[in-house]
Amino acid sequence: MSSMTYHSVDQLPDTLTVFPLPGVVLFPHWHLPLNIFEPRYLNMVDDAMAGNRLIGMIQSVGGDRLKPDLIGVGCAGRITSYSETDDGRYLITLAGIARFRVLEELAVMTPYRQVRPNWAPYANDLRPDSLVGLPSREDLVDALRKYVSSHDMKADWDAVKVAPVDALVQALAAGSPFSVMEKQALLEAPTLKDRADMLITILTMDSAGPDDGTLQ
Repeated sequence: MSSMTYHSVDQLPDTLTVFPLPGVVLFPHWHLPLNIFEPRYLNMVDDAMAGNRLIGMIQSVGGDRLKPDLIGVGCAGRITSYSETDDGRYLITLAGIARFRVLEELAVMTPYRQVRPNWAPYANDLRPDSLVGLPSREDLVDALRKYVSSHDMKADWDAVKVAPVDALVQALAAGSPFSVMEKQALLEAPTLKDRADMLITILTMDSAGPDDGTLQ
């Protein structure tokens, strides 16, 4: 599947299809695999594939069960892989392009929701992440070990040892079982350094938490 590089927010659309999913965030320069099975979202993928292949991932909280309230900031991704299963599901991967702020939700006839996005506050997302000032691997791993131990979880320590620090930050921010608002705070962190610092803070603060599970 062909890739596309965006150099300016002027290349990004004035309307954006959104996929509300609490607890799931997409970061710029990161990839998110999705298993699509609801009819309205199968329709969403069909339309995206026929158009610009962009879908905005955004968390939702509260409101009506069928139409929950959208949190104000999400991240758009471009479909970079697509396959259909024997039972009619779509397996897709989104490559994170840029964050957006919701200016308004549009009144549309489609079964899925659409918004008018403001890309301007996140124009720097179209540039490579700066690695300046990232915390050391030791500080990150130390916070992660305490978090994993306190939650009786498992982690792939071999992968942790060899992953670049920037990739480790993104993977942990996306895959850890944090709350909706913690994940939203990580998404809205201005820079990768800010996200990394916030990640260590959340891991440290949550180290006394009661949740059990496995790190994704």
